Amino acid sequence: MRSDEWSSPPKPVRREVLFEEAASTSSSLAADDRPPVLFVPGYGHGAWAFAQHWLEHTAGRGFPAAAMSLRGHGGSGPDPDARLRDYVHDVTQVAAGLPKQAILVGHGTGALVVAMALARYPARAGVLVAPVFGGLGTAFGLLRRNPVGTLPGLFGGHVSLRPAQLFSRSLPASAAQSFAARLQRVPAAAQRQLIRRQEPEPPVGTPPVLVAGSPDDRVVSVSALEWVARRYGGSPLLFPGMGHNLMLDARWQEPIDAILDWLEKPT
Repeated sequence: MRSDEWSSPPKPVRREVLFEEAASTSSSLAADDRPPVLFVPGYGHGAWAFAQHWLEHTAGRGFPAAAMSLRGHGGSGPDPDARLRDYVHDVTQVAAGLPKQAILVGHGTGALVVAMALARYPARAGVLVAPVFGGLGTAFGLLRRNPVGTLPGLFGGHVSLRPAQLFSRSLPASAAQSFAARLQRVPAAAQRQLIRRQEPEPPVGTPPVLVAGSPDDRVVSVSALEWVARRYGGSPLLFPGMGHNLMLDARWQEPIDAILDWLEKPT
């Protein structure tokens, strides 16, 4: 535990965690050796975003899978004053409670939370999907595409992302609107932290880290994906034609299969 947690510990909250048991497979990786995969959603999203497709699919590929909701999201307890460090605390606590050393997979701002958690929790591996590390470039990009929905966020108000910013045109409009309608309000303090680009500390134990995203993402630019990937010594794995929410888009299976293939490779 770090000094700031002694002096000002995160507020305890109820944490929503959804589980899927691993299915037996013919993989060369022995069942007993498969680490659990913990999915961490970004701002506004809950565990439901992974439960829609990726959670069950990952379990079907032989990995025990869990998806959590950050405080104030999904079925987790509320915390209107939450900041990034509180979300990091949630992730490290859930990961530490899993039966084995986990793989952490974060999406959007959840990827930033995972990157910060990797500096505190000795993960088996990390996967940063469409990572949002904040900064003026991200803010201006959102303002350019959706000024009405983004501008309130600069002053502590609610950021409202349009379905077209989150999904490709391949996803039926009714599904895109239904998913976008489930997004929740983000605490102002946590939102304001993204105005300045965050630079997480290096991971403990030097786990392999994969960065994945889409060159057609309307939230995260290709240059931002490449910047994050370079921090971890690689290049981003790209899925053209997909939107920001890869786990919910029409071709959701392609990125998760590529991620799981990467995890199954010998290290």
